[in-house]
Amino acid sequence: MKSKIFLYLFIFAALIALYQFVSANNMVKDKNGKIENLEKDITQMQDSIQKLNLKVLDVQYFTLDNNDDALAYYDHLQLEQPSRYIEDKLLETNESKGDNPLVPYEGMEGDFKINKIKTLNHKWIIADFSDGQYWGEVLIKYELKDDMSVDFTLLDHLLYTRSN
Repeated sequence: MKSKIFLYLFIFAALIALYQFVSANNMVKDKNGKIENLEKDITQMQDSIQKLNLKVLDVQYFTLDNNDDALAYYDHLQLEQPSRYIEDKLLETNESKGDNPLVPYEGMEGDFKINKIKTLNHKWIIADFSDGQYWGEVLIKYELKDDMSVDFTLLDHLLYTRSN
């Protein structure tokens, strides 16, 4: 009888060990599959990041901040961020009562004010304007003088038509 109890205990222990082995094996396979999926996701994300970096570089091509030749015009002024200074000066033109003086249209739903600005180089700015309902764009020539004043000259403009 004693030997049968040991035989049953041995078989029971062997079944538990077999169950543990199969269970651990399945768990390892599952984890390895998840790791492979995550590695694929990481590769895809790295590719996406690389594509986005290329797009950002492409968008930044026409900016004063990334144009060393244009920035050389302002070396003598000791400005840390010339484009930010120029954009701030342009936004100051919004402070006048009524429409922005650089926008050649009368606001229909309010006053036309400049919203977004992109300093293209050491001479030109493109800006977006709106009155809240209607919008357009202006191309502006500017000159940053040695006394830190900025002269703005409107080169071209457009007003988008409202589609219903």
